[in-house]
Amino acid sequence: MPNAQKQRLTEDAIDTFAKDWYVALDQHIPLADVLAMLTEDIEFKVPEDTFLGHDGFSGWYDAVTHLFFDEVHTVTKVEPVIEGDRAIVQVMVNWQAKVWKAPAAKSEWLGFDADQTWIVVAGEKGPQIQKYVVNALDPMPGSGSL
Repeated sequence: MPNAQKQRLTEDAIDTFAKDWYVALDQHIPLADVLAMLTEDIEFKVPEDTFLGHDGFSGWYDAVTHLFFDEVHTVTKVEPVIEGDRAIVQVMVNWQAKVWKAPAAKSEWLGFDADQTWIVVAGEKGPQIQKYVVNALDPMPGSGSL
């Protein structure tokens, strides 16, 4: 198979990609579709652990899609510094969701502002996340805890 051309990274492409990423998480889209947005050597660092590669990420995705519901991610900032076919991206996102912790009688509302740093690379079908780090997760007033 001939080498496919990687798409050029632009600020607009990265901004759209970041918003599409969170729509995918909110909708709990199929794992294969989410994995297409990540490089195979993804390093995915969230407060609870660091997950490596598609296998590591898959375990995380399975867990969160069975725990959180009514998710809404609102992107408030996407600031890329593009270096050729790679970009360092500062992302700010507000995440709100519900969680039910058995045997509680009711679900619990969660709300956090997340400060993240991504490394995004040019892929054949557009940007892909190579490294994803949650730098800070600040709870909103009234939020339950993770």
